[in-house]
Amino acid sequence: MAERSLTFAQAINEAMHLAMEKDPDVLCYGLGVDDPKRIFGTTEGLQEAFGEARVFDMPTSENGMLGIGIGAALDDMKPVMVHQRLDFFLLAMDQLVNAAAKWFYMFGGQRSVPITIRLMLGRGWGQGPTHSQNLQAWFAHIPGLKVVMPATAADAKGLLLASIFDPNPVVFLEHRWLHHQEGNVPPGWQDDVLGKAKVLRAGTDVTLVAISYQVVEALRAAEVLQAAGISAEVIDLRTVQPIDWATIEASIAKTGRVLVLDTGALTCSVSSEIVARSAEKQFAQLKTAPARIAMPDVPEPTSYGLTKEFHPDAREIVKQVCQMCGLKDFAHLLQRLPFTEHHDVPGEWFKGPF
Repeated sequence: MAERSLTFAQAINEAMHLAMEKDPDVLCYGLGVDDPKRIFGTTEGLQEAFGEARVFDMPTSENGMLGIGIGAALDDMKPVMVHQRLDFFLLAMDQLVNAAAKWFYMFGGQRSVPITIRLMLGRGWGQGPTHSQNLQAWFAHIPGLKVVMPATAADAKGLLLASIFDPNPVVFLEHRWLHHQEGNVPPGWQDDVLGKAKVLRAGTDVTLVAISYQVVEALRAAEVLQAAGISAEVIDLRTVQPIDWATIEASIAKTGRVLVLDTGALTCSVSSEIVARSAEKQFAQLKTAPARIAMPDVPEPTSYGLTKEFHPDAREIVKQVCQMCGLKDFAHLLQRLPFTEHHDVPGEWFKGPF
């Protein structure tokens, strides 16, 4: 089959069209779904194709939006709710945690809440401390929720379709830098499975478990490490709840080293959970202490100057892996990772295809 390249945003848009064509009970709503930019283009053409009754804008009333979605889901609809910033959704956490996530359990499996909540997160120009938070660990901590974080265009399509048709609530987290990333996306319906990671690059010396945008940095780092004779296996986690422990553990058993790359703050992060589990279950197989790279435990600055050193990238990964492998002279490797003109926008290397 010939390859077909789409952006991450186009892949999400295609998944929405396919889901709404397949099932008249699928709804799409949220602030800005019908505005000129159509939420990075992800809701482009939906209202024209499926009408205002199924695709509609909402006022900035986060708690009300989720309540409507939960009610619709209990009435056998499949709502897809969208927030352009994850931070806006925090006003609705009570209904998510105490209602949607628990319904199936509390009522003995008689009814479930099949809602998909699309939230954008991550860095970007001037996003600042209240518009860029990566709170996947919050959601992953709640029993009853599935949490999805695709990194490639193909996975954005396949995992969104799987999320929409999952019988219980799914939080679907999109890093805003990924919307312009390109990749091969098969046409037509795409079956995918929640809770299954992918090995994007095979290796024998170190396991890099990457989440969301950090998958891009992990692949960059792996290329540079290869030049030093270090073979890095890159795992795209894809979902942070449930975690695909089997894939991670098989890789660690092979390499004996694991470095986890998270987009969230370091303390109590998803990376913390993976490091803890690897130490608990595979201590005897580890050649060196497991490690993690995540965001600092401070609010993200807004200013251009202050954000310059805030986000860890492929350089930090290369440094950490070299230290884990006992390679002391690695300065020449870092020179293979040139700085972009501006640190707060993706470089040309970023677009893919992946």
